[in-house]
Amino acid sequence: MADVYVASDKRYDKMMYNRVGKSGLKFPAVSLGFWHNFGSRDNYDTMKAMCRTAFDAGITQFDLANNYGPVYGSAEENAGRILTEDFKPYRDELVVTSKAGYDMWPGPYGDFGSKKYLTASLDQSLKRLKLDYVDIFYHHRMDPETPLEETMEALAGIVHSGKALYAGVSNYDQPTTERAVALLKELHCPFIVNQRRYSIFDRGIENDGVKAFCKEAGVGIIAFSPLAQGLLTDKYLHGIPADSRIARDHRFLQESALTPERLSQIERLNKIASDRGQTLAQMALSWILKDDEVCSVLIGASRPEQILENISIVEHTDFTAEELRLIDEISK
Repeated sequence: MADVYVASDKRYDKMMYNRVGKSGLKFPAVSLGFWHNFGSRDNYDTMKAMCRTAFDAGITQFDLANNYGPVYGSAEENAGRILTEDFKPYRDELVVTSKAGYDMWPGPYGDFGSKKYLTASLDQSLKRLKLDYVDIFYHHRMDPETPLEETMEALAGIVHSGKALYAGVSNYDQPTTERAVALLKELHCPFIVNQRRYSIFDRGIENDGVKAFCKEAGVGIIAFSPLAQGLLTDKYLHGIPADSRIARDHRFLQESALTPERLSQIERLNKIASDRGQTLAQMALSWILKDDEVCSVLIGASRPEQILENISIVEHTDFTAEELRLIDEISK
């Protein structure tokens, strides 16, 4: 007999939901990212279990991109299968997003920000996801060659076609975000979110003005890599585990990142987290949500238990002034 998924009737009891900028949409405080562990090399039953666990815990946003894998497209294919098998009755309770902007297929039309690339890529993503529309479609990175007007017109056309409900950008700096806001306002397109890397160890959105500008402009921010690819956990304090990202996948985090200075920072941050009654990972996620300038934090997971551990942070996002001072001092 097929395993039929029925969502928990308590799925909204503990999750916190935050308005995305000045839009009508709300994000769960914690969202599930498909960047890692949903590709062709990963276990499908584990993927499905993680999606069920996430949704049962109130995580209503699944974040994808065209080239998540490996191989490119495989995360969307696996998500499409899971959405079809488990989540058809709950589609209107989910925010499903995708992106295009990095290399996806060979030749001059499968990369960056042309109208041709973005339009074709979303059509391909919808086929893989087995959906009629995505809730948000992002341009994944700035394009130094394509006029921003063309990229924004492409996003507006996609939204006006009904293939996406909202437009977003990712990895955009402050000046380009400001221009995008103005262009999409002229095009009557709901531009609601900028997805940026943000963590205790990576303060880029504070330093380049994006965090402050987005709050002023009514654009939400969703943070990715909040654990600095695993550095903001306790897993590396006693060596490199065989199942860690450094040991298994050298594309995003390498052993050279574990300098004595970095390990000392991690150990001191781990002590603050312990005094708060949290793991270091939990504290790092709580820190992202410490104010109202970030509406959601994207987590990755390799097993359901990690998701349950991470969502507990929504009940403990407050910090004392002394805790914040120490975290700033340590992470400089």
